[in-house]
Amino acid sequence: MSSTQWLTEYAPLLVAYWPIITAVLLLLLSVLAYQKLFPTGNKSVKSPTTKISGTRDVDKSEHPLAEFEDERPDEAIAPPLHSADTPHVPYCPERLSESEMLSRSEAFYRKMNGRRSVRNFSTDPIPLGVIENIVKTAGTSPSGAHCEPWTFVVVKDTKIKAQIREIIEQEEYLNYDRRMGDKWVNDLQFINTDHEKPYLEDAPYLIIVMKQQYRIGETGVKYSHYYYEISTAVAAGFLITAIHNAGLVTVTTTPLNSGGALRELLGRPANEKVMLLLPVGYPAKDAMVPGVTRKPLEEIIALK
Repeated sequence: MSSTQWLTEYAPLLVAYWPIITAVLLLLLSVLAYQKLFPTGNKSVKSPTTKISGTRDVDKSEHPLAEFEDERPDEAIAPPLHSADTPHVPYCPERLSESEMLSRSEAFYRKMNGRRSVRNFSTDPIPLGVIENIVKTAGTSPSGAHCEPWTFVVVKDTKIKAQIREIIEQEEYLNYDRRMGDKWVNDLQFINTDHEKPYLEDAPYLIIVMKQQYRIGETGVKYSHYYYEISTAVAAGFLITAIHNAGLVTVTTTPLNSGGALRELLGRPANEKVMLLLPVGYPAKDAMVPGVTRKPLEEIIALK
C-alpha cells in the first residue's frame, strides 16, 4: 500500500480519534518518564513490610496491636528512654510449693471477691502514708518499653474536691439527660446512680489517673510512650487492687467530657489525659451496693 493510499484510507480515523490517541501517547510517555526518575530499586521508597530475622515478611497492619495505630509515637522525635546497654540483673523470686500456691491463690481470690464498687463514703480521715503506698504499688505495673506512662494525682484539698464535683456533675447532668441515650440510662438503673456525685467530696482522697501520651525530658527532649492506653489501664488495675488490699473502697469513674476541665484545674501538662477518677476511703456505715453476682469460672475461662 502506497503512502497516498494509506493516508486516503486512515486519515478520517485519525481525524476522528486524535484526542484519544494523543491521550494514550501522553500516558505512555508519563509512565516511561516516572520509571526513569524513580526506578523500582530506589532506596528512598519504603517497603510496606519489615523483615525480622528468621521470620517471614510481616505486613505492619498484621501487628497484634495494630488497632492502637493512633497511639504509635513519632519516632523522629522520640529517642530511646533507656540505654541499649542497660545491665540485666538476676531475678530469683521464691518458688512456692504447689500446695502453697493453691492456698495463696485461693486466699487472694476470696479477698478480691469481696471487692465491691462503693458510692457511699465515710468522711473519716486516712493516713497519707497509706495512699502513698497504694500509689507506689500501682507504679510497679508493667508498661510498654518500661515507659511508665502514668501520673496519679492525689487530691485531699476540700476546695479542689468541691470544684471537681461541680465540673463532673455539670457534665454528668448532660450525659444522663441527652448524651448517653435511653438504653444506657436504663441499663444503669440497678446501680441507683444519677448525675449527682456527693462521694467526690465525702471521700477523704480522690486519685485521678492520668495517661501520658509522651514525656518531656529535662532538656526539652520529647520521649515516646508506647501503648500508653493499655499500660495505664493495667496500672489502674494494680491501683484498685491495692486500695482493696488496704481495707479501703473505691468506685471506678470515667468523667465523660470533663477531662479537659479537670486537667486545667489540676494544672497538669498537655501530654496528660484523664483516664479514671477514683474516690478512696472507708465505706459509710449505711453504705449499700447492688446485690449482683459474678460470672462463674466456666463462663470466663477457655482452656485449650
